[in-house]
Amino acid sequence: MSGAKDRMRHKKMRNQPSNMTYSSSQEFPNGEGSGGSAGQGYSRSQHTKGPSGYGQSQQASGWVRGRQDGPVPRDEVLPKYITASMFAKARAAEVNSMLKAVSKTTGSSHVFGALPKHMRRRAMSHNTKRLPRRLRELADRMLEKSHHAGQKEKKEQSKTKSRRARRRHGNLLLEFNRRQRKNKWLETHIWHAKRFHMLKKWGYCLGERPTYKCYRASYRAMSSGCLLQDMSYYCCLELWGPEEQLMSALSRLTSKDTGPTFAAVLCVSGQREGNTLLYKADQYPHQPMGPAQFLWRPRNAESSLRQLWIWVHPTIKQELLSELQVVCQCFEAVSPPPSETPVEAGPSDQPSAPASSDLKSEPQHPGKKRKREGDGKEDKPAKKILGDGTRSPMTPVSWRSAENDIVINDLSMEIVRYRLIGPLSHAVLTETLLPATNTEIDIESTSSFWWPQHCKNKDSMSLHKQQADVFQLLKGVNSTSELPAGCVLGLTVDDPRLTLPKKRVTAALDLQAAQDVDEEQRRDLTLRGVPAPCAQTALWDQDVRDNVTNNRVLEQEMNKMKRELLVPGSRLPVFPQSRVPILLVHQAGKQQGEERRGWGSGWDLLLPKGWGMAFWVPLVYRGVRVGGLQMSLKHSQNKCLPHFPHEFPDCPAGVRFQEEQEVELLNKFKRRPPAKRTNYIKHGCLAPFRCPWQRLTEEWEKIVKQDGEEGKLQSAEMEGVISQSGEDTPPTSAFTVLRSRKVLRQLSVWSKPSSARNSRVPRGCLPTPLLNTASAMELQAQWRHCLVWVRVCVLGKGLPTLHTMLCVPTAEDLQQLRKDPRSIGPKEPRHKDHLQHLLKRRSKRRKASPQFPASEKDEGTPAAVNKDSSSSSAPKDNQDSVVTSTHPNLSTSISKGAESAVESSSATDLSDSCKEYVRGLWPEPLPSVSSHCSRVTLGWVTQGDFSLATGNGEALGFVSLTGLLHMLLSQPADQRGSVLVRNPTSLQYRYARLHVEA
Repeated sequence: MSGAKDRMRHKKMRNQPSNMTYSSSQEFPNGEGSGGSAGQGYSRSQHTKGPSGYGQSQQASGWVRGRQDGPVPRDEVLPKYITASMFAKARAAEVNSMLKAVSKTTGSSHVFGALPKHMRRRAMSHNTKRLPRRLRELADRMLEKSHHAGQKEKKEQSKTKSRRARRRHGNLLLEFNRRQRKNKWLETHIWHAKRFHMLKKWGYCLGERPTYKCYRASYRAMSSGCLLQDMSYYCCLELWGPEEQLMSALSRLTSKDTGPTFAAVLCVSGQREGNTLLYKADQYPHQPMGPAQFLWRPRNAESSLRQLWIWVHPTIKQELLSELQVVCQCFEAVSPPPSETPVEAGPSDQPSAPASSDLKSEPQHPGKKRKREGDGKEDKPAKKILGDGTRSPMTPVSWRSAENDIVINDLSMEIVRYRLIGPLSHAVLTETLLPATNTEIDIESTSSFWWPQHCKNKDSMSLHKQQADVFQLLKGVNSTSELPAGCVLGLTVDDPRLTLPKKRVTAALDLQAAQDVDEEQRRDLTLRGVPAPCAQTALWDQDVRDNVTNNRVLEQEMNKMKRELLVPGSRLPVFPQSRVPILLVHQAGKQQGEERRGWGSGWDLLLPKGWGMAFWVPLVYRGVRVGGLQMSLKHSQNKCLPHFPHEFPDCPAGVRFQEEQEVELLNKFKRRPPAKRTNYIKHGCLAPFRCPWQRLTEEWEKIVKQDGEEGKLQSAEMEGVISQSGEDTPPTSAFTVLRSRKVLRQLSVWSKPSSARNSRVPRGCLPTPLLNTASAMELQAQWRHCLVWVRVCVLGKGLPTLHTMLCVPTAEDLQQLRKDPRSIGPKEPRHKDHLQHLLKRRSKRRKASPQFPASEKDEGTPAAVNKDSSSSSAPKDNQDSVVTSTHPNLSTSISKGAESAVESSSATDLSDSCKEYVRGLWPEPLPSVSSHCSRVTLGWVTQGDFSLATGNGEALGFVSLTGLLHMLLSQPADQRGSVLVRNPTSLQYRYARLHVEA
């Protein structure tokens, strides 16, 4: 039989009973088949249970039911007698299969398949009465089910429109509004989505990095050109009230030790923007919240109330808002009006806030291209979301106090903020922006626009002329870093779309305009900054912002007017609604350290909402390079500043970020095949995906304490330092980052070698006490459980990466560095993976003895590891591979640390703390994080990379303050600050220089 016929026969006979084979008559020697002889004959024959349930002989003889290829042997005859009970039992399975085959319909699921072929009619599918009565009820149910299925398909079909229908403007807006329900979109989202890898983070949809290669080009833009970033996702909180009450309330959230506060003289006048670090009320130096930028509105003679803007990261907005409500006693929420009437607008009316119906509205007649006539109801057009699209219209955004006159307003997504970084930032701004002109004509016009009314005030126009003159002075500045840090300039400019170039150009310094600038005025601008009155702008007024937003000329109307020009390409006339109030805020460059001071300076451009793309496209047409979140991180790294929330491990936002980063790195590690993963146990890396800062500070505190008391730690005492069984005492206080400017300047001088101390001394640190044991102990007692922010520069080869270990060099390492400055560095001996060894032995035992329960047979379970480790000891060759710490007080206890997590903990405790053991990673609880390797760990790197500015590897991280002082006291004066760095995936140490930035 051919293969096709065989498959066809198998398909037909799949539900039929199998062929049955009976034993031959030779099994009945007496020729009897009844009574006990038949049962004896069945019992004596060697048979197996077939699929039909009765005995099937293993012999080749016997008769076989069904078609046979060869002739039937003559000596094989049927048995004369059978037992009824045994025969019925043997046929039971066959009868069941036959009934199942008869009741089963054909391949189709219709009820008509139950009828014979000669009774089937085509009309039965439309009229069920043509079916037999026994099948009509089932046919009616199936027909009703098919009708419902058709309706569902039609609904799904209506959602899936053609591309032409989906690309209509109204449908696009509805789709965009629907997609903004969970994550807010910036006004430049669609522009970024076409060119960037988007990332949903912090409740926003942000651009992470471009889709094209631009790492070096972006660095060149920050160094010699201009880099543009959209920082509108930062949240703005506005405070209104008397100055004394605001100062009294805000003073509880800051400290003078960390730098300027809200009460700084230049900042209070509104002339400069300030930066400060916020803490919970009266909790300094513990419980920090995060950094903040603040800007005071210049004083107004007409009102005694002051206005303050505080810009914070979205991760700390709710936490800061709660603290502000507490310190300002603003608990009374001001509910927004039920129906907000927008300011009277022209034909380009745009709503300032979306209504709830806008987010959930759908076209009433999706199948109609036009509105249905005669309904009497007009469909509302889709409205573009401006501002926070995820906020409900009834959500309060303002809070007032019953005890004082302070009011808190939430201005998140109400102000657009762009950041320009680079020495040519001011050149880009002077080419893109043009101060408002034609003020004489606008005075005579009478309309509801804000600018004609503003021009009627002579003092306002005099201030506008003064601001325009200061803006023209920027053309004579060679670099943005020449201006004072944080200076503010208010201005009113024309719509930049009116002066949009036809092609993309590259902004450059205008040498001719620089020569025309008065040299004395330019020098006064670079030394004193922008005068305080020039920081005033109409952007502070809510009514003006709403007027400008609602009366913006649409891009469609702008293009229509360009087509109607008599001379194509000429400039459009200035409209009354094309005046936009803006605010320019200078951003300081690198201010810490001695190298590349002023690098990374720029300007921040603040606009009212709705005007984001109107300014974004003209800026891009001036040749700027656009960056995302990745470039923000690199910008902070090159400025040697901690980036929020990456480098704030003591803040709640930083803790959440580290937890998310650990989960992401662990999942990425697990996705790789086991043979391609790095075995971090053999590399001596206990926590490759996180930094246990609390454990580090506690261990260094106990190490130095034991050294001071006894000078030499005993093995029994060290068991409390190295938590092997997870029974360590809980920490008395959480760690914190040292941010006192005075102490950081003192540490900066101490960490420098004696040859470099006289080069440049930081301001404010004279006289500096000498580094000795008494001063170190005094500083340590005052700042316990503290981390110090440091910058590490690799002396030779080597590229520090994330979570690179910073270790203390031994005396032999420093001697080797003195002899050979180009020395590579020591090498960490390879550690022994005891867990992998025990798992292998455990797997061999499971294969040899099958009586293990199923719960313990899973490879890598903690119970299996601990059971095997408790019953067997480590082999002899493990003693050679155990690394001994070079610290004299830790050498006796490190030999036990490698097997601590396996031998000291019980199976129950370890199984609770480590649900799943991952090969190559230490399970919880960890052994000593400071003395696990041959070099004592001082800290870890939070971000590191190859520096394009210095040409070698640089890293930023944290070290223990106690460990840093202990290391500096033990090092020679000319080699202070020398450390060793080692990547988690390497065994090679590299020499590096440690700097404390102050």
